Amino acid sequence: MVNQFETDAHKQFYIATANLLNFANPNRTYYENTPPYDKKAYDKKVRGITELLVKAHADIIAVQEVWDSQALVEVAIALGFKPEHVVIPLASNDPNSPHTKGRGAQNTPAVGIITRFEQLESSLLEVIADKAIIDIPDIGPYRRFNRPPLVLRVNAFGQPITIITAHLKSKRAFFLRDEAGNLLEDMNDPNIRVRAKLRSLCMRAAEAASIRMSIIERLHHTREPLILLGDMNDVTGSVTTQLMTETGEVNYDKSMRDVALFDAARVQARYGWMRDVAYTHIYQGMPEVIDQLFVSEEFLSDSKFTRGRVERVDYFNDHLKWDYTDRVTDHGIIRAKIQLHD
Repeated sequence: MVNQFETDAHKQFYIATANLLNFANPNRTYYENTPPYDKKAYDKKVRGITELLVKAHADIIAVQEVWDSQALVEVAIALGFKPEHVVIPLASNDPNSPHTKGRGAQNTPAVGIITRFEQLESSLLEVIADKAIIDIPDIGPYRRFNRPPLVLRVNAFGQPITIITAHLKSKRAFFLRDEAGNLLEDMNDPNIRVRAKLRSLCMRAAEAASIRMSIIERLHHTREPLILLGDMNDVTGSVTTQLMTETGEVNYDKSMRDVALFDAARVQARYGWMRDVAYTHIYQGMPEVIDQLFVSEEFLSDSKFTRGRVERVDYFNDHLKWDYTDRVTDHGIIRAKIQLHD
């Protein structure tokens, strides 16, 4: 845990999010059609991820695409954290885990959080909220998150803060398959491809709406800050991302500030100085920001309920210019510096 006496004078911390691109233990099959990491490839992955994250100096790191807690703990220790600072229940390698029985994540990777701060409570958003359930074309009601978001409440210098990290459904077309995984549709049919992308959009929308409802429940008529961050698989202004944040509603109804979320990059004290290099992913040759970091009203400097402010937001993305074989992840890292008030 952070030494309160050494840091209370500043009460500031860094929080970051990073997609670690299928981070798994060595010799462990995570996808049937993907070869596992041998020891050499695994060591390269650990070393590369550590070298990227050490530059962020983050006190809280939200991570996505992790298959095994052991692998994440190894990176955390290399960064100066302790094993107990790692929270990733759905990728646990602990045989006593009720979620995984020690096998790590199954079928799809998990999200997690590494934090130096005292952990007050944690939970998973596994079930889609009733009012967010929608029918996916040709599939039916979407009732459970594919990758459940993690909610972690921490004590930062005496200030409780709720952290939610998510990894929403990608834009990749979702084609129908049988129980054995065999395709049931013609991937080359342009009309089928559109319908498959529509399924993915509907899934992402249901997940975003459900997260939004959880956020409203936590923020309504409270003054406790909340930060939402992770791989949202769409840009800041997209319909699904705004569904989670409802930032634009504040323009028409100021009372919405109580439950809205705000893009940290837009409310930072030094807004503008990083705009030309702000991207976290390159999709079909185009840079975009799909890894997001949002804060609640309590981190707006002009709010009467302010508890602090976003000093600045940084993007670590130079590695995305490297050859693909040299990258340990295909996502950049976004980091915010938060200054709490005394």
